Amino acid sequence: MLTRLDRYLLHEVAQTSVAVTGVLLVVLLSNQLARVLGQAAQSGFPGSVVLTLIGLTTLQQLTVLVPIGLFLGIVLALGRLYHESEMTAMAACGVGPVSIYRPIVIFALVVVALLAALSFRVVPAAGIRAQEIRIEALRTAQFGALEAGRFRSFAGGDAVFYAEKVQRNGQLEGVFVQRRVKDRLEIAVAERAEQRGAGQAEQVFVLFDGRRYEGVPGRNEWRIVEFKEHGIPVRMPEYRAKKERRELRPTAALLGSEEGPDRAELAWRIAVPTMAAVLTLLAVPLAKLRPRQGRFARIGVAVLAYFMYSNLVATVRVWIEKDAAGGAFGMWWVHLLPIALAVWLLWRDERPGPLWRRAQAGK
Repeated sequence: MLTRLDRYLLHEVAQTSVAVTGVLLVVLLSNQLARVLGQAAQSGFPGSVVLTLIGLTTLQQLTVLVPIGLFLGIVLALGRLYHESEMTAMAACGVGPVSIYRPIVIFALVVVALLAALSFRVVPAAGIRAQEIRIEALRTAQFGALEAGRFRSFAGGDAVFYAEKVQRNGQLEGVFVQRRVKDRLEIAVAERAEQRGAGQAEQVFVLFDGRRYEGVPGRNEWRIVEFKEHGIPVRMPEYRAKKERRELRPTAALLGSEEGPDRAELAWRIAVPTMAAVLTLLAVPLAKLRPRQGRFARIGVAVLAYFMYSNLVATVRVWIEKDAAGGAFGMWWVHLLPIALAVWLLWRDERPGPLWRRAQAGK
């Protein structure tokens, strides 16, 4: 059963953490939007694909944003309470570290569970889906329906198609087709044509009422053929991911693997919720202010502590991936360093002062 004080602390910490994470998310979205829009403009992705890709990439970045948002949210919320002497009043009423930690730990457990679900299941699935959408959008953009007045190359540039007009029913008018077969060049012009199988790997362009020229460039031997109907098959290359990305593999596939990249990826997924729990433990003593200190006095120290912690985690991840000596012990010892710092800060703040020790010695 939560007391009124627990609910008050829980509200302050949760509200500030969500606000900080939201600000960080807006900054991330602005960068993601510029990058995805540039990629979409270059590859001709439709607008619906852009919004979906932004949403999926945002899910992938939440594993980085949520721990720092939780950490800074706790430091900012408790810093305000220290600055406005509310924590001093709580201490005078007998409120100790355990009472302060209790509501914060409840909120942190919810965040850690969310991060575990994101890290182990949601993020890999979102990455796979984003990759599939990119490949499908690229295939559609490259192999989609022809546009009027625009040359479109297929089959690696061996086939070029052009249409003066495109009717609403998809029928093409004023068609020009150039295709290279080994050393021979085929050029066809037709009054109208149909594109069958648009967006698929195998397409057929059916030309009606036209003429075809066949020959080898530089020679005088050319053949001219008039036709009523002429089909030109075009096979598109299959678009696939260039290489397998470890961060997209399911967590079950990483378990038990002895390969360095797999062990590094699994260690990182475990580190994401672990970092949130460790940062929660560190944030409470780190947020404590001395009298007359500003409420943001500990933000610089908190940011520095987070970057040292996260960079050390990233370094050990690389060591594990490369099978270096530094990664032989895994990543667990990295989390012990901020835990030890948090324990030392709590001991320093809660140990009896010199006046109390003198009073005890005089008894």
